[in-house]
Amino acid sequence: MRIGLLTEGGYPYVSGDARLWCDRLVRGLGQHEFEVYALSRSERQEAEGWIPLPSQVDRVITAPLWTAEDDGVHYGRRARRRFAECYGELAAALCTGRPGDPAAPGEAPAAEADRFGNALYGLAELARDEGGLVGALRSETAVRALERACRAPGALRDAREARVPDLLAVAAHLERALRPLSLDWYEDDGLGSVDLCHATSGGPAALPGLLARHFHGVPLLVTEYGVRLRTHYLAATDAPPAVRALLAAFHGRLAAETYERAAVITPGNAHARRWQERCGADRTKLRTVYPGMDASRFAEVGESAESADADTLVWVGRIEPAKDLVSLLHAFAEIRKEEPKTRLRIVGAPADPEGTAYLGHCKALAAQLFPDEAEGPHSVGDNPVSFEEIGGPELPTLADAYAAGAVTVLSSVVEGFPISLVEAMFCGRATVSTDVGAVVEVIGGTGLVVPPRNPRALGEACLALLRDPERRERLGAAARARALELFTVEQNTTAFHGIYLEIVSHTPVRRLVLDDTGEPLPFAVPAEAHVPGRWTGPAARVVARGGPAWAAGAPVRAGSAMPATHATPATEGAR
Repeated sequence: MRIGLLTEGGYPYVSGDARLWCDRLVRGLGQHEFEVYALSRSERQEAEGWIPLPSQVDRVITAPLWTAEDDGVHYGRRARRRFAECYGELAAALCTGRPGDPAAPGEAPAAEADRFGNALYGLAELARDEGGLVGALRSETAVRALERACRAPGALRDAREARVPDLLAVAAHLERALRPLSLDWYEDDGLGSVDLCHATSGGPAALPGLLARHFHGVPLLVTEYGVRLRTHYLAATDAPPAVRALLAAFHGRLAAETYERAAVITPGNAHARRWQERCGADRTKLRTVYPGMDASRFAEVGESAESADADTLVWVGRIEPAKDLVSLLHAFAEIRKEEPKTRLRIVGAPADPEGTAYLGHCKALAAQLFPDEAEGPHSVGDNPVSFEEIGGPELPTLADAYAAGAVTVLSSVVEGFPISLVEAMFCGRATVSTDVGAVVEVIGGTGLVVPPRNPRALGEACLALLRDPERRERLGAAARARALELFTVEQNTTAFHGIYLEIVSHTPVRRLVLDDTGEPLPFAVPAEAHVPGRWTGPAARVVARGGPAWAAGAPVRAGSAMPATHATPATEGAR
């Protein structure tokens, strides 16, 4: 079958979210054809190019979320009236509460959900008829419609208190979020021709899938390994109350609409599943599918009979405040009092300036906590805490990092699916983790779990494993067996293959062939009429293009890297 893979800020770009998971999924399902519809987040991401693409990727079509030039579309009187009505309805739906709001528990009334959906699809139809929405969404009409909704009786209290700067900020955010409505992806030669849309996250990535379903009846599958609505809540803490309330309402409504229209929803863990249920997802649509990870690169360490350094703790991950290395350092200070020979190796690097500043703070704290280690009675010649990165002479690979210690520690205060924890399990390591995100679900009794922000509990759990080598070995073996059973690429691709077949088997045939009398021919287009791949002729071409007045890319052969430069829209490759 032909799959429209919808991504945002990730695959097929070299950098971004979920790119490795998507690449493994596509490569593992060679019996299907994929068309990738990718939304990019920054100019830098586009300039870095694409990863090599497998032959089953028929084409790639891209569009930037980070910029949109004025489309130059000028509405007539009737189109302006349609826009004002649809945008006004959308704004009114945002101002009357939001799904999942603690102040209004339970699902939103069906009338309000329909109001949001009707307004959203009305805007999409207007964009399709007129050629785009960019100029209209930036117009004074949009801001005034938003203001009227905020001042209307029954509006949220925070919305009623919105000032002009707040309204302008919300209108600008909605313009960016609704840019996919102006794309030219929804014709018969685009998403209208696929058998299934698979959105690799919620939010903007799912929006093209909603429109393909609306215009052509294409079924939608939504996968969320990290719930986008939760991400928005965590990122919007510094916004003014009115802006925060209105944007939370928008993203909550969009999530609820996505869950309502999706044929199947696949959370990556129970933590994500609870978020989706809270936002109104039907439990009968939910299928938990754990992320697929490559276990082969950890096989040598996991199967090795050599024991690791029994006095070393290892932490591996991206260095940022959410990882709470400060609590880990304080816990290690207590561990050293009981076991003076113990060492802590922190392996990782920051990803942004905030992470760099946090790394500097942690190094300063380590120097403060252990100032005289080089001269003490149990001196090891240097500070017992080391900060290292993968690729150095001592830790050339990620597997070597986990092999360097007997116990792997995770100290996070915020975590989605703990990838580093699964990697440690593949390596057969005993683990101590904080109870955040999907940690308990992943560990399943094969490691020790303590409350977050509790250095004393973290230290006591580490000491328990450091002092009991038989327990470490037993837990490590159980952890490896669990990881190989649940978290490999093979189980992930097998699960999605079955879900694809299940969805398509319940979807009515959308391409009918009529006989001379106008009656449908039920078996005129059997499944074997479309065979993936090509027996003769040139290889498939991959095309990057955007919507009206958006950046576009030049065609390249499947399996090559994306050209760094952009050109005018190219003719799409033949299927």
